[in-house]
Amino acid sequence: MKRATYKKAGVDMDKGDQFVERITPLIKKIDTKGVLGGIGGFSGLFEIDKDRYEEPVLVASTDGVGTKLLLTIGIRRYDTIGIDLVAMCVNDCVVTGARPIFFLDYFATGKLELAKSVEIMKGMVEGCRQAGCALLGGETAELPGLYGKGRYDLAGFCVGIIDKKEIIDGSTVRPGDAILGVQSSGLHSNGYSLVRKLFSGQQLRGMTGELALVPTIIYVKPVLELLKAVRIKAMAHITGGGFYGNIPRVIPPDMNACIDARSWKAPAIFTLIKNKSRLTPKEMFTTFNMGIGLVIVLDKKDLARARGILSRFKLNSFHIGAIAKGRSEVRIST
Repeated sequence: MKRATYKKAGVDMDKGDQFVERITPLIKKIDTKGVLGGIGGFSGLFEIDKDRYEEPVLVASTDGVGTKLLLTIGIRRYDTIGIDLVAMCVNDCVVTGARPIFFLDYFATGKLELAKSVEIMKGMVEGCRQAGCALLGGETAELPGLYGKGRYDLAGFCVGIIDKKEIIDGSTVRPGDAILGVQSSGLHSNGYSLVRKLFSGQQLRGMTGELALVPTIIYVKPVLELLKAVRIKAMAHITGGGFYGNIPRVIPPDMNACIDARSWKAPAIFTLIKNKSRLTPKEMFTTFNMGIGLVIVLDKKDLARARGILSRFKLNSFHIGAIAKGRSEVRIST
């Protein structure tokens, strides 16, 4: 009888150790203030700056990048998907006003391919650098019985911190408040199941694919800078569910968000999708971000200052609408 080993079963522990050795120098490039210990322990440790917060509240979020992963496999480019993973988590965290302090990842694959895996990790390191948070640890799992050749999955976990009195919960939103839309870089990380159905593999490997693979914008540093200068009343990260699914989550139940879609120009990829799919405007605004990745509600008098700060971060922003009395609805004029 032949000897059975874990390696013959498809799990290469030596390669896993090599992976950790390759990524450790990358992780050390991120600002790790607050991190106790290093990568490789059973848990990650992070020390809270007690002098900075009177009533510290921890804010947690978790997310993935959906079938955008399949696009990376088709195009064979893996260096940006980690940015998307970090973005989906830290952007959800910062809309409460919290500062993301650390991030962890879960990376599962059928067979660990070192070069590919390191490229994925480079993206996560860059995402954490952009967000100003530590990459505290994670899990890399070889699961040959679950994932086919070349297939993998990612999940991310973020923890942020905020003083209790500074939490942004939408309770101060009032009729007449302005709605500011901050540009997206394109699809970000939503709607890819439809995109892959609409466009052929060849198209996805060409111009359409390059447009679709642009990483999600990380809004953390611009938002934290805004919070120093203006009073933000509510923020929504425009992800799955688009405008109709996300904005009602952050405004009071007796308010409507009235938006004029003519106040900005959506990136070209949305026109490609609309022409190919023949979706209605409401379907487009339910499925995609339509060029607006972040929505901010604030007093009209603060619009100019807010837009000026965002422009310093090379982000375009648009006065896209206003709050009105209603029933927690989004009304979009096209």
